Amino acid sequence: QVQLVESGGGLVQAGGSLRLACAASGRTFSAYAMGWFGQAAGKEREVVAAISSSGGRTYVTDSVKGRFTISRDNAKNTVYLQMNNLKPEDTAVYYCAARGSGSYSLWSAQYDYWGQGTQVTVSS
Repeated sequence: QVQLVESGGGLVQAGGSLRLACAASGRTFSAYAMGWFGQAAGKEREVVAAISSSGGRTYVTDSVKGRFTISRDNAKNTVYLQMNNLKPEDTAVYYCAARGSGSYSLWSAQYDYWGQGTQVTVSS
């Protein structure tokens, strides 16, 4: 079992920055690939960024490329999502997820554990 707790969300003006963190407890964090997913109101949950268990491979979706960065610190059992130059369309609940594999997936169904989510609201 892996427990995930997100933090760092909030209300920010367009052009601002936020850093989301997801702290993991339970089984060996370094064995899990991690993902950040966003779910806007009335829409499906979609991958925003993902990272392999070692941190050697990362993915960010096209709409946030150049603005968002995913990273992890296996010594601290934490994965981060640095969000810069935020736009109103980035408004969503952001969830972190853990996959029992070294490789990340772009599909939410392939993740085994989920956090409770943190709200990010970007005002124009």
